Amino acid sequence: MASKILVIEDDKDIRDMIVYILEEEKYEVVSSGDSKILKHIHTHNPDLILMDNWLTDWKSDANGQQLSKQLKTTPSTSHIPVIIISAVSNIKEIAEEGLADSYLKKPFDMNDLLEMVKRFIK
Repeated sequence: MASKILVIEDDKDIRDMIVYILEEEKYEVVSSGDSKILKHIHTHNPDLILMDNWLTDWKSDANGQQLSKQLKTTPSTSHIPVIIISAVSNIKEIAEEGLADSYLKKPFDMNDLLEMVKRFIK
């Protein structure tokens, strides 16, 4: 059974590229342009979450950092690795404050993305 990755990225081009790369590596990918998908996280039961920090989700004031912290402090989701993706210069601090397992700075190389994913999916 393929490992499942949840990709939350509001930029459609970036999201499509990530999905394409991961599917080529035979991962099962569920993607969304906003954070509403997290309401159904137990239905999807992902092995890893890749999440943009700056989501343009008009229904929520939360960003990737805050959502990551919610996931990591909730007992039923705390085991799921979270990788925050962003182009901001202080992405390391954002990821640490959000209790994320790691971060990936945009723009990123395909190989860096795959190495990061493989590090968290055994």
